[in-house]
Amino acid sequence: MERTRVIIADDESIIRMDLREMLTNLGYLVVGEVGDGRSAVNLARELKPDLVIMDVRFEGDDFDGIDAAKILTEEKIAPVLLLTAYSQRDLVERAKTAGVTGYIVKPFRESDLAAAIEVSLARFAEFRALEKEVGDLREALETRKLVDRAKGILMDMQGLSEAEAFRKIQKMSMNTRKPMKEVAEAIILAHQASQSES
Repeated sequence: MERTRVIIADDESIIRMDLREMLTNLGYLVVGEVGDGRSAVNLARELKPDLVIMDVRFEGDDFDGIDAAKILTEEKIAPVLLLTAYSQRDLVERAKTAGVTGYIVKPFRESDLAAAIEVSLARFAEFRALEKEVGDLREALETRKLVDRAKGILMDMQGLSEAEAFRKIQKMSMNTRKPMKEVAEAIILAHQASQSES
């Protein structure tokens, strides 16, 4: 089984060292360590880890872990588990809107970390699956709209019934080995071309 690849981002090297040890003990593979949010984003873009574990605040930097998490979430690079010594309401709210998949308050035990990681990974997988489902539904709806338009054109131009027009599109799709969406688009384009000529 492939080990989960993790990037650690914390401005305190001692925390990074402790985290690396905990993660290694838990069977995770630490593929990179950085001391600030911007470096975490850049390294994650480069290494495409399975998870980024990041501190909320970096000393002397206005770009925090939540800003970095927002970018990593928007670019769909990796889920982010935030580490923090602070459990203030405003930080939690910002973390939620940034798409953070997990939040763990320091100090924590190895067992706390393992649970938080598994929840983060599961949440991210659900998010990905949902996104794919939405994409598939959007594609199906788009195909249906185009096929309906193409059917209408065939019914008008060739005097076919709706069922006959549908079967004709289906048959063209099978004969040309092209998806029905492409066949429908071709019928619509051909119709538009003939309309502009006449």
